[in-house]
Amino acid sequence: MIKVLIERNIAIDMEATYEQLSRNTLQHAYQADGFINGETFKDIHKPLKRFVLSKWRSTADWSRWHASSTRREMMSELSLVLSEPEKFSILENA
Repeated sequence: MIKVLIERNIAIDMEATYEQLSRNTLQHAYQADGFINGETFKDIHKPLKRFVLSKWRSTADWSRWHASSTRREMMSELSLVLSEPEKFSILENA
């Protein structure tokens, strides 16, 4: 099992649009093979910085979702409301 931490910075005045698109993306991820669960977080000191922490059965499952046409379509919309490209880290228990 792995976890994926995604960091996103929302463009000014795009917070409501981001919230809608982000929820939609996470709902699609729930249907992806190997997806276990996901949570979203807001940086207390930087309210336009968001994090998504998702748990996956394996790196192969995450890679399939990351490269999927569904996620690419979702990200083509979501990237328009970000101030910079998303960053992600793949984590495992130490």
